[in-house]
Amino acid sequence: MNKAITDGLVFMPAAFEAGLSHWSSEDGLPGQATYQGAANAALVPADQDFGGCLELVKTAAVQKLRYTGQTTLLPGCYLRIRARVKAISGNLPSVRIAGHAMGAGNAHVPGLVEQGPEVALTAYGEVVTVEAIVGSGWRGGVAMPWGTAPVWGHFGLDLTGPTGGVVRIDDIEIEDVTGVFLRDMLDVVDVRDYGARGDGATDDAAAFAAADAAAAGRVLLVPAGTYRIASTVTLRSPVRFEGTLTMPDDARLQLARSFDLPTYIDAFGDEVTGFRKAIQALFNFTDHDALDMKGRRIDLTAPIDVHAAVGNKDSWAQRRILRNGQFNAEGDAGWTPEVVTSQASYSAANPLVLTGVANIAAVPVGALVSGAGVGREVYVRARNEATNSLTLSQPLYGGAGTQVFTFTRFRYVLDFSGFQNFSRFTVDDVEFLCNGLASGILLAPEGETFHLRDSAITRPRDRGITSIGSGCQDLLIDRCHFLSNETALRSQDRTSIVANINANDCKIRDNRVVRFRHFLVAAGNGHILQGNHWFQGDEETKGLRNAGIVLAETNLKALIVGNYIDNSSIEWTNEYEADPAFGDQLSFGGLTVTGNIFTANDVANWFSWLVVKPYGAGHFIQGLTVTGNVFKVLNGSIARIESVDTTFAPLDFQRMRNVVVENNTFTSVDQLTASPVFLQADQTSEAATWVVAGAGPFMPFGGWCRNVESVVAEGAITTAAGARVTEMPFVSVEQGSARQEVRLTWSQACKGRVQLRVRVDNPN
Repeated sequence: MNKAITDGLVFMPAAFEAGLSHWSSEDGLPGQATYQGAANAALVPADQDFGGCLELVKTAAVQKLRYTGQTTLLPGCYLRIRARVKAISGNLPSVRIAGHAMGAGNAHVPGLVEQGPEVALTAYGEVVTVEAIVGSGWRGGVAMPWGTAPVWGHFGLDLTGPTGGVVRIDDIEIEDVTGVFLRDMLDVVDVRDYGARGDGATDDAAAFAAADAAAAGRVLLVPAGTYRIASTVTLRSPVRFEGTLTMPDDARLQLARSFDLPTYIDAFGDEVTGFRKAIQALFNFTDHDALDMKGRRIDLTAPIDVHAAVGNKDSWAQRRILRNGQFNAEGDAGWTPEVVTSQASYSAANPLVLTGVANIAAVPVGALVSGAGVGREVYVRARNEATNSLTLSQPLYGGAGTQVFTFTRFRYVLDFSGFQNFSRFTVDDVEFLCNGLASGILLAPEGETFHLRDSAITRPRDRGITSIGSGCQDLLIDRCHFLSNETALRSQDRTSIVANINANDCKIRDNRVVRFRHFLVAAGNGHILQGNHWFQGDEETKGLRNAGIVLAETNLKALIVGNYIDNSSIEWTNEYEADPAFGDQLSFGGLTVTGNIFTANDVANWFSWLVVKPYGAGHFIQGLTVTGNVFKVLNGSIARIESVDTTFAPLDFQRMRNVVVENNTFTSVDQLTASPVFLQADQTSEAATWVVAGAGPFMPFGGWCRNVESVVAEGAITTAAGARVTEMPFVSVEQGSARQEVRLTWSQACKGRVQLRVRVDNPN
């Protein structure tokens, strides 16, 4: 910055040889005395040290010398006034730079320091340089800080001390030295000024720390170059990277004032490295609870192993957030699932372990297990090479004995499986562009309250969110969008799944899910699914439909409330029981399905929205509420809304209890379902026993008529002679070959009409 160059301003005073009329013996103001013709002043044309100069006899206590020209002053501009002086004879005076500050309206600005430091002349013929800086700011080295009120000044020098001495003064110089203060003015500290080399070889960690300490909150500038930082560095000043860093994996860059992903990308010159280093700092530096990606997109050719990136922690349980960005999977080889086949043995007595695993070192933790008797979404939770055993996320419903299993390890954009326990982490407003190459998120084996909100997992190759253990405890998924990579396939041909759950108390709310094989495969209980819209149709007429939700726990304590369930079913199974036949465990119960919209179109007539699939004999329903739902079929009809998949076993209808299906609406459903069902029975000819068969078709899941809540006569019950029958009949339930009839037995033959409320269960 130099105003003489940039703005053409002239700061330099006229030389003495141009005439002493330009030089005042007072303050330099118009009308004041000058040295032109003064008895104590003369021009010396050829001094051996100065060339042309002014010779001045000191005749006053303060002998002033001021340039009569107006030297412009600007805010942020700093001027250095310099003079060279030597004593010739007589008393030796002192000398100082001085000025006279002028403001608007040609008025003197009072109250300012208008003199620089004094320098004493101690010998004759010795050239002494005296100088001072004048400027608007109160900065170190500024002898005359004038603020912004002065708009020009008259500058020169003062001779102080005893009178009678003779001095010679070289031409006075005034120059713009704003550049001296430029670094302070721009609020920037350059790490090179504190010893950083930026040669890629020298360890610059100490220089960075020193520069950060000196910056004291000003911006730290890392200029172009490659800076090797061999140890952890914490920078508490804002920082701007023009150059890049190289650091060992275990050394952390902790940016207290510039903690965001773009700064880390600038620091390392690479998106992926920058993200890994930023994540490392997030879990090792307490000044921040969130990493803001600032809308940046990271192109990935392989998964991010978050545990490896953090590097020094196996567990985490403090709140941290990753927000506002995008991951984009590209390439191919880095995303190819690893598939291993290996022989192993299974016993229901040790339900979560495979033993005698051949080539166990090749079986990866986090792999999906498939084989005879293996339910959906069973994963390898841990591996013990010393005992040749694998710990599973869930038991097998079959598979006892020895067989060859297939282990498939999917590749996830963010992989947390290296942590033993990982809790209280939130992914907020982040999009995972999986592009049919990658899966989304793999959770740790243990942990709780992992939260995905306002985010999107788009076109995952295999899975959206996978839990290989209890890391899904209290899982929260809110307001997210899941778009399948298999939208063009028939429903039955799809393989991708949005999420699975092994633990309890998950909240899945207000999400939109498009054409996966399954939206959710959920063990555990205490779950709430609310406000979601999932649809799994295809373009096939009378097509097959898969389960949107698979509930793989018998006693659920779960709510499915206010969802839009489109072309998919809710399948309720016990496929995670090592001994799936009913025994000491609880049977199917604890499920509430309320206030949902169920729709389907172009489906086969045998499709149903609620399917119970027992994997062993003896099971029944002991608590189910289906109320206030809307069921609607387009382009066809279905037989009924619910069914039992008897592939492995039927339900035991004799033990059904606490089943409530009421206040639902039906469109294009051949047979409505209700329990209790309000039924009108007409007996047109006199009989002592009335057979009521109409309730059976309404019974949920084809169950029995096990209970009659009430029998109310509508109008008179009469005999053949027309006499009134006033006593009540007794009721017999579970009648007929299908046990779906109710019989009313009267004391005598009679006819008439009654209203009954018949249930499929025993409500106690």
